[in-house]
Amino acid sequence: MQIYNLYKLLKEELKNGSNDLVTRPSGQVIRERIERDIAQEEDGAIVALDFSKIGIIDYSCADEIVAKLISRLLSGEYGEKYITLTGLTENQKENIEVALERKDLAVMAGTLDGKKILLGSLNNYLKETLNLILKKGKINAKELSESMKLEANTSGTRLLNLYKKRLVKRADAITNGGKVWVYEKI
Repeated sequence: MQIYNLYKLLKEELKNGSNDLVTRPSGQVIRERIERDIAQEEDGAIVALDFSKIGIIDYSCADEIVAKLISRLLSGEYGEKYITLTGLTENQKENIEVALERKDLAVMAGTLDGKKILLGSLNNYLKETLNLILKKGKINAKELSESMKLEANTSGTRLLNLYKKRLVKRADAITNGGKVWVYEKI
């Protein structure tokens, strides 16, 4: 996992002495720096945006940094990579969540106390499936079908949708039945 210290990026890019992420233009400068750095990462990389030394993040900055990064990630602009958030406070969480929900996006995040949470918008059956993956660590479609009493195609579709939203990683594995996709928590 590559950890991007947003406080450090803020100091390097804006040089204004503040530890707050406010205004859309400031957010754009930080997002563009993150995008340059993400371009250097290998496919499969997990990039964790660390908010632990950031004070506040207003809605416009949350939209400019987090929502745009996630939107572009899902459109394939960064290749096969994953973004997660870490070190979030309650106030940061609220503005980021609003920015994500307004664009129907979601991201995995960790709070300052280390709790894993989902921020943004995700329908209930995908949340239920994601929670099972978080609990088990990883799962394939057959295991999901058995665990949740689902048809095989339903399980496969749910897992694929979580993967397309970059909320879980996907890898192939060999079982005695052949090659299968395994989906695991980020």
